[in-house]
Amino acid sequence: MDLNTITEIATPRRRSELGAWRSGDAWLGGGTWLFSEPQPHLSRLIDLAGLGWPSLRLSHSGLEIAATCRIAELDALALPAAWTAAPLINQCCRAFLASFKIWNMATVGGNVCMALPAGPMISLAVALDGSCLILTPGGAERRVAITDFVTGPQRNALAPGEVLRAIELPAAALARRTAFRQISLAPLGRSAALLVGTRGGPDGRFALTVTAATARPLRIGFENLPSAQALARRIGEEIADELWFSDPHGTPAWRRHMTLEFAEQIRRELST
Repeated sequence: MDLNTITEIATPRRRSELGAWRSGDAWLGGGTWLFSEPQPHLSRLIDLAGLGWPSLRLSHSGLEIAATCRIAELDALALPAAWTAAPLINQCCRAFLASFKIWNMATVGGNVCMALPAGPMISLAVALDGSCLILTPGGAERRVAITDFVTGPQRNALAPGEVLRAIELPAAALARRTAFRQISLAPLGRSAALLVGTRGGPDGRFALTVTAATARPLRIGFENLPSAQALARRIGEEIADELWFSDPHGTPAWRRHMTLEFAEQIRRELST
């Protein structure tokens, strides 16, 4: 879609060229959502592609995913054998309601910043203890846990002029076992519930991530593998009635039912 209110496209090559933020600005990553509908409140796009951020960086401390990394790039990444959570990356990438064209343009950062309940990059980052590296207008930076970054449907913790630089996943989380469950009302529909369980470490800690079914992502942690009753009880305690999401892709009651069903499946899968 043409954005006929845009009068300028800035193309910075380094951070110092980002300039002052002003009303009517928007960051341009892949643009797959930005160009999908009218944006009458916008007058300038700031294209992040020219900043040259490396899409993916592996180190002994974990994986850094640039905000400008394309979904197709992340899906094609080969990880060390010790990082047993690697299949979760592919599972979350393939949970997108997207064509191959979108896959090759849409960015990880764009999916996270959109903060849609069904955003699978949010699911991935929450399940693997992700944190957001944010660049501030004053030249500094700050880090925010992904569970605090996404505050609600299409709401995030970015202040005006701040930009998401990267998602950081720690090596310890990447070394955990994972179990994945996802459901949509239609075969190619948007996720109505997407759950990830993780288990690992010397004490076998268990965590359940609930997304798509809820208005914001939630991660429920246990010191060890809980019983079926304890898991269901914690879900009831930590997910208030008003947090169950409602839209044409699923009712709150159905989403709650599927969450409880998937949670028990995940618990059993990770019990062996």
